Amino acid sequence: QVQLVESGGGLVQPGGSLRLSCAASGTIFDVYTMGWYHQAPGKQRELVATITRSGYTNYADSVKGRFTISRDNAKNTVYLQLNSLKPEDTAVYYCNAYVDGLHYWGQGTQVTVSS
Repeated sequence: QVQLVESGGGLVQPGGSLRLSCAASGTIFDVYTMGWYHQAPGKQRELVATITRSGYTNYADSVKGRFTISRDNAKNTVYLQLNSLKPEDTAVYYCNAYVDGLHYWGQGTQVTVSS
């Protein structure tokens, strides 16, 4: 059984920053792609950013230049640095990992951008 545990969400003012973390634990042979998605109220879950084991990254156009995804393969952990936050970034952020041929989701962490 694999678990993804997220942390780092919260309330921040527009223009502020947050750092999200997601650690995979359990019986793991190999973690391939890891990523972050977000879901705003009344909207579908959308891709924010992904990173492969080798470090290749992919970002949604709306976050390019503001968010940075990274990972520590030794710790099976993925990070998302959120800078220059906007009110429209408000959402629940979910971690996703492709582990040993299966996709897993974290429980989600709330990010609220408001003055």
